[in-house]
Amino acid sequence: MENIEIAAVLDELADLLEIKGSNPFRIRAYRNAVRTIRGLTPTLAAMVAEGDDLTELPAVGKDMSSHIVELVQTGKLARLDEVAAEVPRSLGQLVKLDGVGPKKAKKLWQSLDVTTVDELEVALKAGQVEGLDGFGATSVSKILTSIDDFRRYSGRFLLSQVDELIGPLLEHMRGASGVKRGVQRIEVAGSYRRRQETIGDVDLLVQAELPAPDVMERFTTFGSVERIVSAGETRGSVVLRSGLEVDLRIIPEISFGAALHYFTGSKEHNVALRQLAQGKGLRVNEWGVYRVTEEMTPDGGAEDGATKDLGERIAGETEESVFEAVGMPWISPLLRENRGEIEVALEGPLPDLVTLEDIQADLHMHSTWSDGKFSIEDMARACEARGYRYLAISDHSPALAMVQGITPEKAADQWKEIDNVQEGLDGITIFKSLEVDILRDGSLDMTDEVLEGLDLVIISVHSLMDMDQATMTDRVITAMQHPNVDIVGHPTGRLLGRREPFRLDMDEVLRAASELDVAVEINANPNRLDLSDIQARRAKELGVMISINTDAHSVQRLDHMSYGVDQARRAWIEKDDVLNTMTVDRFREWLLRREKLTA
Repeated sequence: MENIEIAAVLDELADLLEIKGSNPFRIRAYRNAVRTIRGLTPTLAAMVAEGDDLTELPAVGKDMSSHIVELVQTGKLARLDEVAAEVPRSLGQLVKLDGVGPKKAKKLWQSLDVTTVDELEVALKAGQVEGLDGFGATSVSKILTSIDDFRRYSGRFLLSQVDELIGPLLEHMRGASGVKRGVQRIEVAGSYRRRQETIGDVDLLVQAELPAPDVMERFTTFGSVERIVSAGETRGSVVLRSGLEVDLRIIPEISFGAALHYFTGSKEHNVALRQLAQGKGLRVNEWGVYRVTEEMTPDGGAEDGATKDLGERIAGETEESVFEAVGMPWISPLLRENRGEIEVALEGPLPDLVTLEDIQADLHMHSTWSDGKFSIEDMARACEARGYRYLAISDHSPALAMVQGITPEKAADQWKEIDNVQEGLDGITIFKSLEVDILRDGSLDMTDEVLEGLDLVIISVHSLMDMDQATMTDRVITAMQHPNVDIVGHPTGRLLGRREPFRLDMDEVLRAASELDVAVEINANPNRLDLSDIQARRAKELGVMISINTDAHSVQRLDHMSYGVDQARRAWIEKDDVLNTMTVDRFREWLLRREKLTA
């Protein structure tokens, strides 16, 4: 089992134990272990195979270690089966709904015998839930909305989750035997290659000489395969234990580029490209690019990739040749959404998209001064190890009581620690920052005295997310007008698959950001990726600076920066559009911009 699967099992067990009313300390132990596992870089399977002592991991004791070993070796956990005999496993789905949680899930089960999402929806609409202890009209409405969100995202995986699940499969496939019939090249296509926020299924393309039975056998015998849907000569499909469906296509070398383009999509991009090709007397499909002849069949030819009736093949071995055949340069997969990329490619240069190597800093992270897991020095040295030239420690303000944020009284003490850490660093600069809550009326959760003493101020909404659009928009814009504000953090508040964005006129907010010279964040946390690609592109059009930050609460999550960069690239963002690609000196100048405006 992969780390993500192990974490999911232990998290489910914790949910069921909480519903059951088990020892809260035991439940907390499971939660802490899940957080550790989700932040691990090495795989637990590899650690178990090497005989590593898992109890050396944070929050992993002897019992938890034995659970992990059992899951790695058997793919099952007897303790989960024991608890599931007493508490229906389907209640774990209810727990994930916004407005429910373990205590309310238990109430629904014991009072109404509701154990599934479908049963809950029926009970809600029948008026059986409103009136139960803890359930009012507002919570009923919130849960119904959450059920809609649940169905919308059901069967979809975060991009980061697919990264973790598909890696071992790719490694496994590259070991396919056979000199002539083995794997020559392997690519993941579809929405994964376009780096979309969530993924429904995965398209795997393997270049191999046909027939290649050993390749298909390798695919279907992968250890995480739960069910084989099909296994033909050139096409196969499996479902992994995680629920992720993976489709395999074996492609000959002569057609691999055309197939890679076709199965990468998007559908809208492919249709637009085919229409362009038709105007040039060409036909583009998954087997290549062909010059149309009078003898061609109406559908373009055979399913098996033979060239019969397809006309003269002029391209298809590489993606570059497909684009060249229709008169344009190669287009990055991240732009292939039919949002103007074809027109731009035909008329002039495509954008020079920002890269991970362009990033000079991470400006939003948390330390042990609020809810982070590592010290200021730990986070700074981790940033230095990643090649950054500067960073900002942006712990929470006190409104979020649960995270024990920075009070005005604590701010000076934190600044002293930052200064002390800075003295021991060479080559990286720490900026003093806070992530300040935007309060109900748009005022900020910090004194002006502290705000003026900070290098950088990030403002975010963390509460009262059910406001109507006009009120929320006014709230955010009012906060942006404070002269010390620099960046709006995770602007829409969304959590992918868990919480929809709050109601906000984003175009109005972005126009205000442009006028006020306030940057907006692409939060690189793969659970957020907030702004969306469409919103970030609109920010670019309006001249609003983008700040790509991880919002990391641990050193491991600093690696999430790549997801933010991918989101920016999907939005056509270039290096000069991004705040934290600036040199440290240029960034210092930018921080002085508001003073110049108000002078």
